[in-house]
Amino acid sequence: MNRRRVVITGIEVIAPGGVGREKFWALLSEGRTATRGITFFDPAQFRSRVAAEVDFDPYAHGLAPQEVRRLDRAAQFAVVASRGAVADSGIDLEGYDPHRIGVTVGSAVGATMGLDEEYRVVSDGGRLDLVDHAYAVPHLYDYMVPSSFASEVAWAVGAEGPSTVVSTGCTSGIDSVGYAVELVREGTADVVIAGSSDAPISPITMACFDAIKATTPRFDEPGRASRPFDSTRNGFVLGEGTAFFVLEELESAKKRGAHIYAEIAGYATRSNAYHMTGLRPDGVEMSEAINLALAEARMNPEAVDYINAHGSGTKQNDRHETAAFKRSLGDHAYRTPVSSIKSMVGHSLGAIGSIEIAASALAMEYDVVPPTANLTTPDPECDLDYVPVTARDQPVDAVLTVGSGFGGFQSAMVLASPERILV
Repeated sequence: MNRRRVVITGIEVIAPGGVGREKFWALLSEGRTATRGITFFDPAQFRSRVAAEVDFDPYAHGLAPQEVRRLDRAAQFAVVASRGAVADSGIDLEGYDPHRIGVTVGSAVGATMGLDEEYRVVSDGGRLDLVDHAYAVPHLYDYMVPSSFASEVAWAVGAEGPSTVVSTGCTSGIDSVGYAVELVREGTADVVIAGSSDAPISPITMACFDAIKATTPRFDEPGRASRPFDSTRNGFVLGEGTAFFVLEELESAKKRGAHIYAEIAGYATRSNAYHMTGLRPDGVEMSEAINLALAEARMNPEAVDYINAHGSGTKQNDRHETAAFKRSLGDHAYRTPVSSIKSMVGHSLGAIGSIEIAASALAMEYDVVPPTANLTTPDPECDLDYVPVTARDQPVDAVLTVGSGFGGFQSAMVLASPERILV
């Protein structure tokens, strides 16, 4: 039986360095970094004091005053990006049965900024053991339940079909899109607005990562703090942002003359059942996810033109990934460019997987491999081609993008170019 093939026809990104996919791609292709000293609060008490913040004015991007009052920052990102993806796709959703339009949203930490701020208010800055609810915002409950993100996006685009939040830590952004692909493939939905959003740059999040020394203490040169695959790396840089997509069935997209960025040809996820934050150096579970994603795409490893790595900038992750790529691609791993955009936009937790899918699709759109910024002193144990510092012009027809998350989550997705699928 022929399966329904799923393509990306709309993309919108809100990321450090600029709002919109054009500014996002300009940052990546130019190898610029958007990491800086934290400005959202005074970080002096923390070990890590750098982040990749988004300069975002919700009013300038079309949110009404009541939406701004009601929505946490991550939800604001999601609503703006979902509307932008629909506009980019040129799809007229009013011409579809709303019950056939779905929404999937990924988020690792939900409304962290809203909860953090409201706790300060209801506890009077931490002074009260018994908080005073009278000072809480009316929509505080929505901050407690990440499902509110999916509801807000569904309302924003007029979707009345399946609406879901996927929260699998740092693989949420890949997994939410992977779940959306299955909704279209199985015929449950004709169109799915899919993506992920996180805005975690808050004192509570910084404290959590400080406690396990996962984030970098390097703040003397904020723009060079994120150094995936570099021997001088010492932790990741926290980021924020969102990316959303319009996903639809291939034949329907062709019929309406849509611009097709890529087919999502394969997806798989696995768990290592090993350690809450640790990774085995052999990369077996990530390799298994890669193998299954390639098999679903009916693609040989040699067909992969570019690997968009998780590349968080921690030693255990970078070595784990390197081992996984070698396991799955064999000798071809040494001939395949690999890069980490976290070197430029930081690690936005649950959002980064979708942001990296956007980067992968745009790499195919422009035939450019984005670089790994700040990679000047390679780690001898990471001996693949990590595209240091400068972007590379080359044909990109198939991309493997991967994610790795605390709790043992390992996910992989294969994107194929329009030229490959339309002939």
